[in-house]
Amino acid sequence: MNLTDRQRKLMFAGLVVVLAVVGVYLTVAAPDDQGDGGAGSTPPTVTAGPTGPASPPPGISGTVTAGDFDLYRLLPFSRQEFATAADLAQRFTAAYGTYRFDEDPKVYGDRLAGMVTEQLRGELERGAAAPGLLEERRRQQTVATGTATLDRVRDIEDNSVIFLVTGKQQITKGGKQAQDSRQYAVTVARDGGSLRVYAFAPAEAGQAGDTG
Repeated sequence: MNLTDRQRKLMFAGLVVVLAVVGVYLTVAAPDDQGDGGAGSTPPTVTAGPTGPASPPPGISGTVTAGDFDLYRLLPFSRQEFATAADLAQRFTAAYGTYRFDEDPKVYGDRLAGMVTEQLRGELERGAAAPGLLEERRRQQTVATGTATLDRVRDIEDNSVIFLVTGKQQITKGGKQAQDSRQYAVTVARDGGSLRVYAFAPAEAGQAGDTG
């Protein structure tokens, strides 16, 4: 078929348009080569799920008898974890009640650092650094030494356990000796691969225990 110059020009222009449309379609519709984490891609947003028990409780399939009943087979914490958590709650409460009028609040916070979450540490440091409290302790040269006794378990969740702990203090204030005692609810929770005090409040205030 013989084409005139005009017809050949029109056909060429039509081919250009078709090729341009196909190119745009392939660019938009084709999967992104960088979508699997390659250089220049935007990392996916990862939302951390709740931290569950270190391992599911093994359960009990046989007959239950008083002589060999193992309560820990039904609980989300092993015997070792419970012992670690209880020790932590007791040590923390004793450390919380131990301070001196001439001690920097940051030193007090550093002493608690290995036992509490970062958020709780910040709250405790801010409380210890309150100007009115510091002024009162310095004026009366207050020195307190804390001890603690574990009373009972208030609640157990997949990620945390709440202990009721009585904190006792020997206090020297204004040259006089005194004693103080108060019960606290101490929540110990899994924090990564370790246990930390997650929350702390007077026992009568109540406290939610599960962190996830």
